[in-house]
Amino acid sequence: MYGGDEVSAIVIDLGSHTCKAGYAGEDAPKAVFPSVVGSIDQMEVEETENSGSADPKSDADKAKAKRKLYVGSQALGYRRDHMEVLSPIKDGVVVDWDAVESIWDHAFRDCLLVDPKEHPMLLAEPSFNSQQQRERTAELMFEKYKVPALFMAKNAVLTSFASGRATSLVVDSGGGSTTVAPVHDGYVLQKAVSSSPIGGDFLTDCLTKSLESKGMTIKPRYSFKRKETRPGEFQVVDVDFPNTTESYKLYSKRIIASDIKECVCRAPDTPYDESSYSNIPMTSYELPDGQTIEIGSDRFKIPDVLFNPSLAQTIPGMENFAEVSPSLRGLPQMVIDSINKCDVDIRRELFSSILLAGGTASMQQLKERLEKDLLEESPQAARVKVLASGNATERRFSVWIGGSILASLGSFQQMWFSKAEYEEHGASFVQRKCP
Repeated sequence: MYGGDEVSAIVIDLGSHTCKAGYAGEDAPKAVFPSVVGSIDQMEVEETENSGSADPKSDADKAKAKRKLYVGSQALGYRRDHMEVLSPIKDGVVVDWDAVESIWDHAFRDCLLVDPKEHPMLLAEPSFNSQQQRERTAELMFEKYKVPALFMAKNAVLTSFASGRATSLVVDSGGGSTTVAPVHDGYVLQKAVSSSPIGGDFLTDCLTKSLESKGMTIKPRYSFKRKETRPGEFQVVDVDFPNTTESYKLYSKRIIASDIKECVCRAPDTPYDESSYSNIPMTSYELPDGQTIEIGSDRFKIPDVLFNPSLAQTIPGMENFAEVSPSLRGLPQMVIDSINKCDVDIRRELFSSILLAGGTASMQQLKERLEKDLLEESPQAARVKVLASGNATERRFSVWIGGSILASLGSFQQMWFSKAEYEEHGASFVQRKCP
Protein backbone atom coordinates (compact mmCIF):
# COMPACT_ATOMS: atom_id res chain seq x y z
CA MET A 1 0.00 0.00 0.00
CA TYR A 2 2.73 2.47 0.98
CA GLY A 3 5.60 0.14 0.15
CA GLY A 4 8.07 0.83 -2.59
CA ASP A 5 11.59 2.12 -2.44
CA GLU A 6 10.97 5.81 -2.80
CA VAL A 7 8.80 6.48 0.26
CA SER A 8 10.04 5.19 3.57
CA ALA A 9 8.08 5.49 6.78
CA ILE A 10 9.22 7.78 9.57
CA VAL A 11 9.62 6.22 13.03
CA ILE A 12 9.31 8.44 16.10
CA ASP A 13 9.81 7.37 19.70
CA LEU A 14 8.97 10.29 21.98
CA GLY A 15 10.18 9.29 25.43
CA SER A 16 10.05 11.24 28.67
CA HIS A 17 13.76 12.07 28.38
CA THR A 18 14.69 12.05 24.69
CA CYS A 19 12.93 12.00 21.35
CA LYS A 20 14.31 9.59 18.75
CA ALA A 21 13.34 10.05 15.08
CA GLY A 22 14.51 8.54 11.82
CA TYR A 23 13.67 6.47 8.75
CA ALA A 24 12.30 2.92 8.84
CA GLY A 25 14.82 0.33 7.73
CA GLU A 26 17.84 2.14 9.20
CA ASP A 27 19.68 0.73 12.20
CA ALA A 28 19.78 3.87 14.36
CA PRO A 29 17.70 7.05 14.63
CA LYS A 30 18.89 10.07 12.60
CA ALA A 31 17.91 12.57 15.28
CA VAL A 32 18.11 12.27 19.05
CA PHE A 33 17.30 15.35 21.13
CA PRO A 34 15.85 16.17 24.59
CA SER A 35 12.08 15.86 24.82
CA VAL A 36 11.80 18.96 26.97
CA VAL A 37 10.87 22.39 25.66
CA GLY A 38 12.13 25.83 26.61
CA SER A 39 9.19 28.21 26.93
CA ILE A 40 9.23 31.97 27.28
CA ASP A 41 5.88 33.36 28.26
CA GLN A 42 5.89 36.78 26.68
CA MET A 43 2.94 37.87 28.76
CA GLU A 44 5.39 38.10 31.67
CA VAL A 45 7.82 40.22 29.74
CA GLU A 46 5.22 42.63 28.33
CA GLU A 47 1.79 42.87 29.92
CA THR A 48 -1.05 42.96 27.38
CA GLU A 49 -2.29 46.49 26.90
CA ASN A 50 -5.99 45.80 26.45
CA SER A 51 -6.58 43.29 29.21
CA GLY A 52 -10.16 44.52 29.49
CA SER A 53 -11.15 43.36 26.00
CA ALA A 54 -14.76 42.27 25.56
CA ASP A 55 -13.99 38.95 23.89
CA PRO A 56 -12.39 36.55 26.40
CA LYS A 57 -11.48 34.07 23.64
CA SER A 58 -9.23 36.56 21.87
CA ASP A 59 -7.29 37.01 25.10
CA ALA A 60 -6.77 33.27 25.45
CA ASP A 61 -5.61 33.06 21.85
CA LYS A 62 -3.19 35.90 22.44
CA ALA A 63 -1.82 34.15 25.50
CA LYS A 64 -1.26 31.03 23.41
CA ALA A 65 0.38 32.94 20.60
CA LYS A 66 2.63 34.78 23.00
CA ARG A 67 4.33 31.62 24.27
CA LYS A 68 7.58 31.09 22.40
CA LEU A 69 8.91 27.53 22.42
CA TYR A 70 12.49 26.36 21.92
CA VAL A 71 13.28 22.74 21.03
CA GLY A 72 16.49 20.77 20.50
CA SER A 73 19.81 20.53 22.35
CA GLN A 74 21.21 23.63 20.68
CA ALA A 75 18.24 25.90 21.39
CA LEU A 76 18.07 24.68 25.00
CA GLY A 77 21.82 24.95 25.51
CA TYR A 78 21.59 28.71 25.04
CA ARG A 79 20.49 30.46 28.23
CA ARG A 80 17.68 33.00 27.83
CA ASP A 81 16.05 35.27 30.42
CA HIS A 82 12.74 33.97 31.85
CA MET A 83 12.98 30.68 29.92
CA GLU A 84 11.19 27.86 31.73
CA VAL A 85 12.03 24.26 30.83
CA LEU A 86 8.84 22.24 30.53
CA SER A 87 8.47 18.52 30.14
CA PRO A 88 5.35 17.80 28.03
CA ILE A 89 5.24 14.18 29.21
CA LYS A 90 4.56 13.16 32.82
CA ASP A 91 4.64 9.42 33.67
CA GLY A 92 4.28 8.54 30.00
CA VAL A 93 1.17 10.73 29.56
CA VAL A 94 1.14 13.89 27.44
CA VAL A 95 0.22 16.92 29.55
CA ASP A 96 1.11 19.69 27.09
CA TRP A 97 0.07 19.07 23.48
CA ASP A 98 1.46 22.39 22.16
CA ALA A 99 4.92 21.38 23.35
CA VAL A 100 4.56 17.91 21.80
CA GLU A 101 3.61 19.51 18.47
CA SER A 102 6.69 21.72 18.62
CA ILE A 103 8.83 18.60 19.25
CA TRP A 104 7.30 16.83 16.22
CA ASP A 105 7.78 19.98 14.13
CA HIS A 106 11.44 20.09 15.11
CA ALA A 107 11.89 16.39 14.25
CA PHE A 108 10.27 16.71 10.79
CA ARG A 109 11.43 20.13 9.67
CA ASP A 110 14.78 20.71 11.34
CA CYS A 111 16.22 17.23 11.90
CA LEU A 112 14.89 14.93 9.18
CA LEU A 113 14.05 17.71 6.67
CA VAL A 114 10.93 15.89 5.46
CA ASP A 115 7.38 16.87 4.66
CA PRO A 116 5.11 14.74 6.88
CA LYS A 117 2.45 14.71 4.10
CA GLU A 118 4.65 12.35 2.12
CA HIS A 119 5.57 9.72 4.69
CA PRO A 120 3.58 7.19 6.73
CA MET A 121 4.31 7.59 10.47
CA LEU A 122 5.02 4.87 13.00
CA LEU A 123 4.79 6.25 16.55
CA ALA A 124 5.90 4.39 19.66
CA GLU A 125 3.54 4.76 22.62
CA PRO A 126 3.68 3.70 26.29
CA SER A 127 2.22 0.26 27.07
CA PHE A 128 -0.54 1.82 29.20
CA ASN A 129 -1.55 4.62 26.78
CA SER A 130 -5.19 5.72 27.20
CA GLN A 131 -7.81 5.82 24.47
CA GLN A 132 -8.12 9.64 24.60
CA GLN A 133 -4.36 10.05 24.17
CA ARG A 134 -4.30 7.76 21.15
CA GLU A 135 -7.26 9.47 19.49
CA ARG A 136 -5.78 12.91 20.08
CA THR A 137 -2.48 11.76 18.53
CA ALA A 138 -4.25 10.31 15.49
CA GLU A 139 -6.26 13.52 15.08
CA LEU A 140 -3.15 15.71 15.16
CA MET A 141 -1.24 13.49 12.75
CA PHE A 142 -4.03 13.41 10.16
CA GLU A 143 -5.46 16.92 10.60
CA LYS A 144 -2.37 19.01 11.26
CA TYR A 145 0.43 17.06 9.58
CA LYS A 146 -1.80 15.45 6.90
CA VAL A 147 0.14 12.18 7.05
CA PRO A 148 -0.93 9.53 4.48
CA ALA A 149 -1.00 6.73 7.09
CA LEU A 150 -0.27 6.13 10.75
CA PHE A 151 0.45 3.24 13.08
CA MET A 152 0.89 3.35 16.84
CA ALA A 153 2.83 0.51 18.43
CA LYS A 154 3.48 -0.22 22.09
CA ASN A 155 7.03 0.33 23.37
CA ALA A 156 7.28 -3.17 24.84
CA VAL A 157 6.19 -4.83 21.58
CA LEU A 158 8.79 -2.87 19.61
CA THR A 159 11.54 -3.85 22.06
CA SER A 160 10.51 -7.48 21.60
CA PHE A 161 10.70 -7.13 17.81
CA ALA A 162 14.12 -5.52 18.05
CA SER A 163 15.43 -8.67 19.73
CA GLY A 164 13.53 -10.99 17.37
CA ARG A 165 11.13 -12.42 19.95
CA ALA A 166 7.35 -12.65 19.95
CA THR A 167 7.07 -13.40 23.68
CA SER A 168 9.18 -11.73 26.35
CA LEU A 169 9.05 -9.65 29.51
CA VAL A 170 10.26 -6.13 28.74
CA VAL A 171 11.87 -4.09 31.52
CA ASP A 172 11.97 -0.58 30.08
CA SER A 173 13.81 1.85 32.33
CA GLY A 174 13.89 5.31 30.81
CA GLY A 175 14.22 8.88 32.03
CA GLY A 176 10.84 9.38 33.68
CA SER A 177 9.86 5.91 34.85
CA THR A 178 10.48 2.18 34.76
CA THR A 179 7.83 -0.08 33.22
CA VAL A 180 7.65 -3.87 33.26
CA ALA A 181 5.39 -5.25 30.52
CA PRO A 182 4.88 -8.86 29.40
CA VAL A 183 4.49 -9.35 25.63
CA HIS A 184 2.89 -12.54 24.30
CA ASP A 185 2.77 -13.25 20.55
CA GLY A 186 3.27 -9.58 19.77
CA TYR A 187 0.61 -8.24 22.17
CA VAL A 188 1.08 -6.54 25.53
CA LEU A 189 -0.75 -8.26 28.39
CA GLN A 190 -2.25 -5.10 29.89
CA LYS A 191 -3.38 -6.60 33.20
CA ALA A 192 0.20 -7.45 34.14
CA VAL A 193 1.92 -4.15 33.25
CA SER A 194 3.46 -2.43 36.27
CA SER A 195 5.37 0.83 36.45
CA SER A 196 7.34 2.86 38.97
CA PRO A 197 8.33 6.55 38.90
CA ILE A 198 11.99 5.67 39.50
CA GLY A 199 13.84 6.32 36.26
CA GLY A 200 17.04 8.00 35.12
CA ASP A 201 15.94 11.52 36.09
CA PHE A 202 15.13 10.42 39.63
CA LEU A 203 18.55 8.76 40.01
CA THR A 204 20.20 11.90 38.62
CA ASP A 205 18.39 14.00 41.25
CA CYS A 206 19.49 11.59 44.00
CA LEU A 207 23.09 11.88 42.84
CA THR A 208 22.94 15.69 42.70
CA LYS A 209 21.49 15.95 46.22
CA SER A 210 24.00 13.45 47.59
CA LEU A 211 27.00 15.30 46.10
CA GLU A 212 25.68 18.67 47.28
CA SER A 213 25.24 17.33 50.81
CA LYS A 214 28.96 16.50 50.77
CA GLY A 215 29.79 20.09 49.85
CA MET A 216 30.38 19.61 46.11
CA THR A 217 28.65 22.14 43.90
CA ILE A 218 27.73 21.46 40.32
CA LYS A 219 27.82 24.73 38.41
CA PRO A 220 25.72 24.92 35.24
CA ARG A 221 27.78 25.72 32.14
CA TYR A 222 26.25 29.15 31.59
CA SER A 223 27.13 30.38 35.09
CA PHE A 224 30.89 30.83 34.68
CA LYS A 225 33.54 31.92 32.20
CA ARG A 226 37.09 30.61 31.90
CA LYS A 227 39.78 33.23 31.53
CA GLU A 228 43.34 32.44 30.59
CA THR A 229 45.59 34.13 33.15
CA ARG A 230 48.90 32.66 31.93
CA PRO A 231 49.34 30.35 28.92
CA GLY A 232 47.79 27.02 29.93
CA GLU A 233 46.46 28.38 33.24
CA PHE A 234 42.81 29.23 33.59
CA GLN A 235 40.83 31.08 36.15
CA VAL A 236 37.08 30.56 36.50
CA VAL A 237 34.97 33.67 36.85
CA ASP A 238 31.35 33.36 37.97
CA VAL A 239 28.79 35.13 35.84
CA ASP A 240 25.48 36.22 37.32
CA PHE A 241 22.21 36.08 35.39
CA PRO A 242 19.44 37.16 37.78
CA ASN A 243 16.60 36.33 35.36
CA THR A 244 17.42 32.64 34.94
CA THR A 245 14.48 30.45 35.97
CA GLU A 246 14.81 27.65 38.53
CA SER A 247 13.70 25.07 35.97
CA TYR A 248 16.49 26.08 33.57
CA LYS A 249 19.07 25.92 36.39
CA LEU A 250 17.85 22.44 37.26
CA TYR A 251 17.90 21.35 33.60
CA SER A 252 21.49 22.58 33.15
CA LYS A 253 22.65 20.91 36.36
CA ARG A 254 20.91 17.68 35.40
CA ILE A 255 22.86 17.46 32.15
CA ILE A 256 26.14 17.47 34.07
CA ALA A 257 24.91 15.18 36.88
CA SER A 258 23.55 12.77 34.30
CA ASP A 259 26.96 12.58 32.65
CA ILE A 260 28.62 11.90 36.05
CA LYS A 261 26.07 9.13 36.61
CA GLU A 262 26.76 7.54 33.21
CA CYS A 263 30.52 7.74 33.65
CA VAL A 264 31.03 6.49 37.20
CA CYS A 265 27.91 4.68 38.45
CA ARG A 266 27.40 0.94 38.26
CA ALA A 267 24.96 -1.42 39.91
CA PRO A 268 26.52 -3.13 42.97
CA ASP A 269 26.81 -6.94 42.92
CA THR A 270 25.13 -7.24 46.31
CA PRO A 271 22.53 -5.02 48.02
CA TYR A 272 24.18 -1.79 49.14
CA ASP A 273 25.04 -1.31 52.78
CA GLU A 274 26.90 1.62 54.24
CA SER A 275 29.65 -0.31 56.07
CA SER A 276 30.86 -2.56 53.28
CA TYR A 277 31.00 0.25 50.71
CA SER A 278 32.44 2.97 52.95
CA ASN A 279 36.14 2.31 52.20
CA ILE A 280 35.74 1.80 48.46
CA PRO A 281 38.36 3.53 46.25
CA MET A 282 37.31 6.97 45.01
CA THR A 283 36.79 7.78 41.34
CA SER A 284 37.56 11.28 40.14
CA TYR A 285 35.48 13.29 37.69
CA GLU A 286 36.32 16.70 36.24
CA LEU A 287 33.44 19.17 36.18
CA PRO A 288 33.06 21.69 33.33
CA ASP A 289 34.42 24.51 35.53
CA GLY A 290 37.70 22.65 35.99
CA GLN A 291 37.29 21.40 39.57
CA THR A 292 37.79 17.68 40.11
CA ILE A 293 35.48 15.87 42.49
CA GLU A 294 36.01 12.48 44.08
CA ILE A 295 33.05 10.11 44.13
CA GLY A 296 33.05 7.13 46.47
CA SER A 297 30.21 4.92 47.66
CA ASP A 298 27.59 7.00 45.78
CA ARG A 299 28.69 5.20 42.61
CA PHE A 300 26.98 2.07 43.93
CA LYS A 301 24.38 3.55 46.23
CA ILE A 302 22.51 5.57 43.56
CA PRO A 303 21.97 2.66 41.09
CA ASP A 304 20.85 0.44 43.98
CA VAL A 305 17.80 2.71 44.45
CA LEU A 306 16.35 0.84 41.45
CA PHE A 307 16.50 -2.40 43.46
CA ASN A 308 15.66 -0.92 46.84
CA PRO A 309 13.65 2.33 46.55
CA SER A 310 13.72 2.98 50.31
CA LEU A 311 17.47 3.76 49.98
CA ALA A 312 16.42 7.12 48.51
CA GLN A 313 15.26 8.23 51.97
CA THR A 314 18.81 8.03 53.30
CA ILE A 315 19.93 10.73 50.83
CA PRO A 316 19.78 14.26 52.32
CA GLY A 317 17.05 16.23 50.56
CA MET A 318 15.13 13.14 49.36
CA GLU A 319 13.60 12.19 52.72
CA ASN A 320 9.97 12.93 51.77
CA PHE A 321 10.10 10.73 48.71
CA ALA A 322 8.84 7.59 50.43
CA GLU A 323 5.88 9.45 51.93
CA VAL A 324 4.71 10.19 48.39
CA SER A 325 4.79 6.57 47.31
CA PRO A 326 5.38 4.13 50.17
CA SER A 327 4.28 1.13 48.09
CA LEU A 328 7.20 1.33 45.64
CA ARG A 329 8.78 -1.98 44.79
CA GLY A 330 12.29 -2.73 43.57
CA LEU A 331 13.02 -4.01 40.09
CA PRO A 332 13.18 -7.77 40.90
CA GLN A 333 9.89 -7.55 42.80
CA MET A 334 8.18 -5.74 39.91
CA VAL A 335 9.36 -8.44 37.49
CA ILE A 336 8.11 -11.30 39.66
CA ASP A 337 4.75 -9.60 40.38
CA SER A 338 4.25 -8.97 36.68
CA ILE A 339 5.02 -12.58 35.72
CA ASN A 340 2.72 -13.88 38.46
CA LYS A 341 -0.19 -11.91 37.00
CA CYS A 342 0.25 -13.76 33.68
CA ASP A 343 -1.15 -17.10 32.66
CA VAL A 344 0.64 -20.10 34.22
CA ASP A 345 1.45 -21.54 30.78
CA ILE A 346 3.67 -18.66 29.69
CA ARG A 347 5.43 -17.84 32.98
CA ARG A 348 8.31 -20.16 32.25
CA GLU A 349 8.91 -18.55 28.86
CA LEU A 350 8.77 -15.04 30.35
CA PHE A 351 11.35 -15.90 33.03
CA SER A 352 13.75 -17.07 30.34
CA SER A 353 13.44 -13.99 28.12
CA ILE A 354 13.56 -10.83 30.22
CA LEU A 355 14.63 -7.96 27.96
CA LEU A 356 16.27 -4.77 29.20
CA ALA A 357 15.54 -1.56 27.31
CA GLY A 358 15.87 2.18 27.86
CA GLY A 359 18.75 4.49 28.74
CA THR A 360 18.81 3.68 32.46
CA ALA A 361 18.92 -0.05 31.71
CA SER A 362 22.25 0.39 29.94
CA MET A 363 23.98 1.05 33.27
CA GLN A 364 26.99 -1.18 33.92
CA GLN A 365 26.34 -4.45 35.78
CA LEU A 366 22.57 -3.89 35.88
CA LYS A 367 21.85 -7.01 33.85
CA GLU A 368 24.06 -9.24 36.04
CA ARG A 369 22.60 -7.85 39.28
CA LEU A 370 18.99 -8.24 38.12
CA GLU A 371 19.64 -11.82 37.01
CA LYS A 372 21.28 -12.66 40.34
CA ASP A 373 18.41 -11.19 42.42
CA LEU A 374 15.77 -12.93 40.30
CA LEU A 375 17.53 -16.29 40.64
CA GLU A 376 17.29 -15.96 44.41
CA GLU A 377 13.62 -14.94 44.45
CA SER A 378 12.07 -16.88 41.57
CA PRO A 379 10.64 -20.42 41.78
CA GLN A 380 13.12 -23.28 41.57
CA ALA A 381 11.86 -24.59 38.22
CA ALA A 382 12.22 -21.26 36.43
CA ARG A 383 15.22 -20.75 34.20
CA VAL A 384 15.95 -17.05 34.62
CA LYS A 385 17.65 -15.32 31.72
CA VAL A 386 18.03 -11.53 31.47
CA LEU A 387 18.91 -10.46 27.95
CA ALA A 388 20.37 -7.16 26.89
CA SER A 389 21.52 -6.17 23.43
CA GLY A 390 25.23 -6.10 22.87
CA ASN A 391 25.91 -2.42 23.35
CA ALA A 392 24.42 0.42 25.33
CA THR A 393 23.34 2.30 22.19
CA GLU A 394 21.14 -0.57 21.07
CA ARG A 395 19.62 -0.77 24.52
CA ARG A 396 18.87 2.94 24.59
CA PHE A 397 17.27 2.84 21.15
CA SER A 398 15.69 -0.62 21.25
CA VAL A 399 12.14 0.77 20.99
CA TRP A 400 13.08 2.86 17.96
CA ILE A 401 14.99 -0.02 16.33
CA GLY A 402 11.94 -2.29 16.78
CA GLY A 403 9.80 0.35 15.06
CA SER A 404 12.31 0.63 12.25
CA ILE A 405 12.21 -3.15 11.67
CA LEU A 406 8.42 -3.34 11.88
CA ALA A 407 7.68 -0.46 9.51
CA SER A 408 10.01 -1.84 6.84
CA LEU A 409 8.50 -5.35 6.76
CA GLY A 410 6.60 -6.18 3.60
CA SER A 411 3.91 -8.00 5.55
CA PHE A 412 3.27 -4.91 7.70
CA GLN A 413 2.24 -2.67 4.81
CA GLN A 414 -1.46 -3.59 4.98
CA MET A 415 -1.59 -2.80 8.70
CA TRP A 416 -1.37 1.00 8.34
CA PHE A 417 -4.30 3.14 9.50
CA SER A 418 -4.78 5.18 6.31
CA LYS A 419 -6.03 8.72 5.85
CA ALA A 420 -9.04 7.37 3.91
CA GLU A 421 -10.01 5.15 6.86
CA TYR A 422 -9.59 8.09 9.23
CA GLU A 423 -11.88 10.24 7.09
CA GLU A 424 -14.46 7.46 6.92
CA HIS A 425 -14.45 6.19 10.51
CA GLY A 426 -12.89 9.00 12.59
CA ALA A 427 -10.13 8.98 15.20
CA SER A 428 -11.69 6.25 17.37
CA PHE A 429 -10.92 3.72 14.60
CA VAL A 430 -7.29 3.82 15.81
CA GLN A 431 -8.35 1.41 18.58
CA ARG A 432 -9.22 -1.22 15.97
CA LYS A 433 -6.29 -0.66 13.63
CA CYS A 434 -3.59 -0.44 16.30
CA PRO A 435 -4.50 -2.99 19.01
